[in-house]
Amino acid sequence: MSTSKKEFIAEAEDLLQESQNLILEIQDSVATGINPDTINALFRAMHTLKGVSGLFGLQGISRLSHALEALMDDVRLGKVDVTDAIVSFLFKNLDILRSLVDGVSNEQEIDDVAAYLTDIENFRNGQKGQGEAVQAGGAIDPAIMRVLSEYEEHRLKANIKDGKGVYLAKAVFSLDTFDKALESMTKTIKAMGELISTLPTSSNVPDGSIGFNLMFGSRRLPDELKKEVNVEIEVLSAPKVSAPPPAAAPAADGQKIQDTHLKSTSTTVRVDIEKLDRILNTIGELTLAKGAVKRIGTELIDNYGHTSLVYDVHKISQTLERRLAELQDQVLEIRMVPIGQIFARLSQIVRRYSREIGKQIDLQMYGEDTELDKFLAEEIVDPLMHLIRNAIDHGIEMPEERKAKGKNEHGTIMLKAYQKGNHVVVEVKDDGSGVSLEKVRKKAIEKGLIDDDVELDDKEIINFIFAPGFSTKDVASEMSGRGVGMDVVKEKLSGLGGFADIETKANIGTTFMVTLPITLAIIKALIVRVGAEKFAVPLTSMSETLIVNHRDIQTIEWKEVIYLRGEMLPMIRVSTFFGLPGDQNERSFAVVVGFGERKVGLLIDELFGQHEIVIKTLGEYLKKLRGFAGAAEIGKHEVILVLDIESLIDESLLKQKGATHV
Repeated sequence: MSTSKKEFIAEAEDLLQESQNLILEIQDSVATGINPDTINALFRAMHTLKGVSGLFGLQGISRLSHALEALMDDVRLGKVDVTDAIVSFLFKNLDILRSLVDGVSNEQEIDDVAAYLTDIENFRNGQKGQGEAVQAGGAIDPAIMRVLSEYEEHRLKANIKDGKGVYLAKAVFSLDTFDKALESMTKTIKAMGELISTLPTSSNVPDGSIGFNLMFGSRRLPDELKKEVNVEIEVLSAPKVSAPPPAAAPAADGQKIQDTHLKSTSTTVRVDIEKLDRILNTIGELTLAKGAVKRIGTELIDNYGHTSLVYDVHKISQTLERRLAELQDQVLEIRMVPIGQIFARLSQIVRRYSREIGKQIDLQMYGEDTELDKFLAEEIVDPLMHLIRNAIDHGIEMPEERKAKGKNEHGTIMLKAYQKGNHVVVEVKDDGSGVSLEKVRKKAIEKGLIDDDVELDDKEIINFIFAPGFSTKDVASEMSGRGVGMDVVKEKLSGLGGFADIETKANIGTTFMVTLPITLAIIKALIVRVGAEKFAVPLTSMSETLIVNHRDIQTIEWKEVIYLRGEMLPMIRVSTFFGLPGDQNERSFAVVVGFGERKVGLLIDELFGQHEIVIKTLGEYLKKLRGFAGAAEIGKHEVILVLDIESLIDESLLKQKGATHV
């Protein structure tokens, strides 16, 4: 069996198991009230199975799961009531899906599912109209109703029907922390009722902040809610005082579920990434022990010469080093996944959004076999999704506009991945209109990011799109992320030790290049000294080391630079950056870090050589300490700080341009 089919079977079996658990939850709560999140989860599981099976060319499974998705859509929109009959019907079709997945593993793919589709369609038509129509009763402002989706409108009406109050919590957060603050408030609201909709707002929101109106339903009274949420709450519809809910009726005898297809056909074992992290932590501790054994062997040679005992210690040290390297490579290999898995998910975004806004877009994918650490692969899904949505909304023109420009009516988005040294580069390229530098500059001036008379090069101007809340869109849309997407991309990538670069040409297109380390596990680092302090510089971030004469350093536009092979290389004095007393020498070492136009030289006092390190977090108290990615232990249990290269480059350039940037 091919690797791709094994991947599909593993994914499909997980989705079917999740679906079974969700149907069981629905079955248990038919009489007492279904949690809408459970219905949504089952709808998403069917949607995902449809997409995954379609990507692998399994049309029978794709069409059947699509039909079940449509049925669940009717349920979630209140067009069909949840009954024991629906639960039994879902279980029956889940067994059918399992048999089709089993057929794939046995090379017996079945695409003729017409009879099953007819059965689902007849059942769906028979159930339609049984859902009770729910009216809002004119209690809600029509202006609010117009911005709600069909599902949100249904949930609002359902809450009113159930006698719950409908409220609007008006919250304003700082742009720097709004993601965590909004997540915390969302959890609080969900603990008191049902969150119906989260609506961004600009009304009465000061600069540097972002506002949200969170609509939710709850049986609690307004005064009680205000104490819990601690923000202004508007009552859209007051709760009704109702009698206690009737006791649940005894559950009817359900159809007997046959014990078929219980044996899994997949040989794939899915492991929680946290378990692999714990193994790597153990390997990290063993690496420190290996270093100690090696050091002890060296000291024994110095003190006792090459005796047989010292020779045995040396052999044990070499064996331990070799076996640890093998174990580390094997664990890292387990963590590696082809980025094609991520591309497959992103392709669904392209298809969905291009249809919604009426643009014709072709997707091209290259380098799907390029491997990346599982943790990193999952973490970059959201940044890549933002970039793709940005390409669809801002980049690709409407068919009529493309035709007028002499372009093909079909726009193209290309996803490309390739390995570059110890990094993986992912490109998101479109053939749209490109980024208007004049428009970006004008918006930056409007927002007070620069003064009108400041001269900047194209690279500096285009980087403003990563500023918080920056958007050149005159009208915010769900597609464009309402101007809060690109800064999140930059922050996320920086936290992963990566960065994004942009190339754009008018009417040619735009390319976003995301560069990431292959893994964040055990890494090699260069140990350096600045004054009396030692630091670790990850080798994945550096390209070379130099010896620099201070008389060769020049100052150009507030930047200290040296000429390196005909190009200007900005310099960062690490001692000045951290306020440390450095050596007063005429020469220093320079560690060249970064890539492309974001390459700089770190001036340090001494180099100590390479070490394998395991980066540990600094903890909650020190996590916002600027310039550091974490800490590591080397030598005789010596703890040193690991430099955050991307943060150093960003803050240093910001300091050097302090006269122009606000």
